[in-house]
This record gives sequence, C-alpha cells and structure tokens, in this order.
Amino acid sequence: MTEKFSFFSRDIICVMLATFFYQFSIQAVNPLMNGYARNLGINSTFAGIIVGVMSITSMLLRPFAGNLTDQISKYRLALVGGSLCAVSDLGYLFAANVSWLIAFRIVNGLGFVLCTICLATWMAFLVPRQHLGAAMGYYGLLNALAMAIAPALAISIYQLLGYKFVIILAALSSIAMVVVIQFIHNHAKPSFELKEDHHFKIIQRDALPVALIFSLLSIPYFVTQADIVMYVQERHLNITVSLFFLCYSLALIVIRILLKDYFDTISFGIWFSICIIATIGYIILLTIMQNNFEMILAAGLMAVGFGVMVSVSQSTALLLAPMKEQGLANATYYLGSDIGMSLGPIIGGILPTIFPLRFFYPVMLLIVPLTAIIYLCYRRKLNAAVQYN
Repeated sequence: MTEKFSFFSRDIICVMLATFFYQFSIQAVNPLMNGYARNLGINSTFAGIIVGVMSITSMLLRPFAGNLTDQISKYRLALVGGSLCAVSDLGYLFAANVSWLIAFRIVNGLGFVLCTICLATWMAFLVPRQHLGAAMGYYGLLNALAMAIAPALAISIYQLLGYKFVIILAALSSIAMVVVIQFIHNHAKPSFELKEDHHFKIIQRDALPVALIFSLLSIPYFVTQADIVMYVQERHLNITVSLFFLCYSLALIVIRILLKDYFDTISFGIWFSICIIATIGYIILLTIMQNNFEMILAAGLMAVGFGVMVSVSQSTALLLAPMKEQGLANATYYLGSDIGMSLGPIIGGILPTIFPLRFFYPVMLLIVPLTAIIYLCYRRKLNAAVQYN
C-alpha cells in the first residue's frame, strides 16, 4: 500500500507562500499603474504603454525562462525573479519620467516571468506525478487569493494614503517572497543527464494543444476583466459591478478546495465539457443580466468555465511533457494565458465599434466551436494525460 502524500510539508508550504507574495506584489501595482503614471504628468497614451509593457516583456521572454527553468535550480531563478520584482517596485518610487517607468516595467516583466514559470515548476518538482493536478490546484488557490486580496487592499490603501504606500507594500511583498524561499530545502536542481540532453526550444510541442485551448477560453475572461465596468455603465444597469471579481475569486477558492482530489483522476475531456458548458452559461448571463444576482451567478460560472481550466490545463501540460521539459511546458501554458491577456482587451475595444452593445458578449460564443475543434483533434492525447503520471 502506497504511503499517503501530504501537501503540508515545509517545502511545499513555502513554495505556496512565495507564490502568494510575488503574485500579491504584481496584482497590487498593476491596477494602479495607469493612474500612477498619469499622476506623474505622463499622458494617457504613454500611460497605456507603460501598463502594457510588462505583459509584452513577459510574453516575449517566456521561452527563454522556460528553457532556463529546465537547466538551473528553481531556487536560483526564484531568487533572481523575486529580487527583480523588488527592485522594480522600489524603482517606481523614484522614476520621474516615461523612460524610467518603462525601464522598471521591463524589469518587473522579467521578474514576473521568472517567478511564474519557476515557482509552478518547483511546485511540480516537489510532488509525485500522480498528485500533479492537486498540486496545481493548490498553486492556483494561492494565486487566486493574491488576485482577490491585492487589488482590493491596494485600492483602499491608495485612497487613504496615496500611490507610494501601495508601491512600498508591493516591494515588501517581493522581499517576503525572497525571504520565504530561503527556508526551502529542496532547490529542485535538474539532474546532470537532463541538463546535458537539453536543447533550446521555443515551445513544448506536447503542451501546445492545451495552450491553444486555454488561450481561447481565457479571451472572454480578460475581455470581462478589462471592460465589464464600461459594459455595465453603457447598458445603464443597476448593478454593483465591483462585486463581480470578488465573487469570482471566492467561488474559485471554494471550487478548488472541493475539487482538488479530482484533478488527478478525471480526464481532460470531462473537465473540458464542464468548462465549455459553464462558459456558455456565463456569457449568456452577462448578456441578459439585469441585477446583482444574475451577475454573481455569472461570476460563479466563470469560476468554473475559466478558473477550473487554469488548474486542469496547467497540470495536463506538465503531465504530457517529459520531465526534462517541465519548465518549457509551463512556459508554453503561460504563453496561452499571455495571448488571451493580450487579445482580450483588444477584442473588447474593437467589438463596440463593430456591433451594437447587446452583441458584445454573444460574439464571444465563437470560441466554443474553435476550442471544440482543437480538443477533437487532440482528444486522445489530452484524455490520456492522467494515465501518464
């Protein structure tokens, strides 16, 4: 009889805490960066560029970070990534013009890409393959907590004390991440054989179908993140829109806790079907909603349709990839997220100029057949992932 594995070892808890701290530092600053730049006298065009340059940097550097993660100890890369996040946060305090802000956003993007890939791969390194789905569920849970708490806390602190106190808090959070990883014993060093056999690749081929599916499913999420306030205002709805992502995060936390033991035993196709149905549901609800109840229900369905797919997609990408390319598989998975994060706001900006606002969400139902086609093309490989562990 195999010994029951515990997710509450010191190393795993420290990786999860480090995940929370680095993600908190990012999510505290990002919602306020546009206003901070404009407060320094920078015009709206350059302020938008400053906000977006971190994500662009992250997307361009994903393949390099993925290859590095497979060749260097996860501790080393996490140390560099967390330090760069701290340096960039402190740099924002003293940046007085566009050039310096852009420079520190690039540094922040580099730190962010190293932390995202490295910590997720480190978490996967510490658990047996048969528990990888649950591990990514826990990892995603800490991400969700940071994404729920950081913006709300940052906005409250900004309103009371100003931008610089938020930036100092973000810097302290990055430093806390660097401190926490000092207590991890297993530095997840790749074996000599894996390092010798490694060749530079842009993507991990086996993880690519997962990344494509995830990128399409993420588009309505990032459209909503960018434009739901505008959508509610333009439709003159009597809705407390600030509750949407709070309810989404709370629902996601509950779902991940309840379902954590099933991520390793249920095939990708079943999760995919559930998530597609939930995606159709929340898109329809956002189209017809007239009150807070319908909006909260839409947030809950989004937690299923998108939030569950975050963990399922990441664990599937890692299970399909060989051990020597786990970092690259994570990079490929995150590349899918980057594509959705980039396309979502662009699509959200274009749609109202082409269609009446009542068609804003229904048009996004086009992703359903597109994702279904990709899934059907690769269904055997995707469904077999849970058997590979």
